[in-house]
Amino acid sequence: MSFMPKAIFLDMDGTILNRSNRVTIETKEIIDDLRAQGIFVFIATGRAFDEIAELVPEGFEVDGFITSNGMAGHVGGEMVFKHSLSRELVEKVIEKARENQVYYELFPYGAPRMTLQQDREYVEHEVREPKPESVEINEWLSRKKAIGEEIQWQEKIEGSEFSKFYFFARTYEHINKWKAELEKLKQEMDFTMSISSPHNVEVMVANVNKATGIQQMLKHYNLPHEDILGIGDSNNDLPMFKYVGYAVAMKNAGDHIKDIVDDVTEYSCDENGVYHYLSKFKVRKNNPIMPNA
Repeated sequence: MSFMPKAIFLDMDGTILNRSNRVTIETKEIIDDLRAQGIFVFIATGRAFDEIAELVPEGFEVDGFITSNGMAGHVGGEMVFKHSLSRELVEKVIEKARENQVYYELFPYGAPRMTLQQDREYVEHEVREPKPESVEINEWLSRKKAIGEEIQWQEKIEGSEFSKFYFFARTYEHINKWKAELEKLKQEMDFTMSISSPHNVEVMVANVNKATGIQQMLKHYNLPHEDILGIGDSNNDLPMFKYVGYAVAMKNAGDHIKDIVDDVTEYSCDENGVYHYLSKFKVRKNNPIMPNA
């Protein structure tokens, strides 16, 4: 069996982003080359759209962005689809987060992420030094930057449309207890949970994930899903892996991810793994890629 994709969907954290939260110039250039060959390239990330620009090299371009784990899609700077958390759910989740002293960021559309001022003390306390050994440096750097520069500390909830919640805890015990609380809340109010590291969990609209976002993006471009390749590294990529025609895990992915995909990159996110993997398509552009080649 051989596989030649018509479109490629790329995760960001742990995939095209190294652990310093940067996309390399080599990754940008191979994406440019593949797009010049007529292969569509998209980003499918848990990050919000407004987070992306500072993480990529100047001139970075793709055919579209699926953001917030499928909650929104952007093409050419325009939003082509979006879902929004209800105000009722937002208020209830913040109330529960406060009861459990859980770090949270709420992402409104078209505005900076927010946390309520009354929760600031315990939220900041979760990101105190030293960094817990089990927290990956990329996630720790993102939380430190969020606390220092990106969170708007609000007296009340602002906005009417929200893409997601992001929750973090410095210990497994704390985040696992919070996940259990969210599971209880799901019995009352339906929503989707997504996990990209052992220290976090995100909340989106029910039945929304990267796969539903890919479906909507493919519909926009009239592309069949059988000819799609997806590359990622974590649990929030699982719906994407199940949906695409050819699934690829990063070398730095967990074994439970590697066990269910079609191929694994030879190099990690810190070794330009996506660049090396996608270079196969450029070097052998007239021939399909053989699995495990």
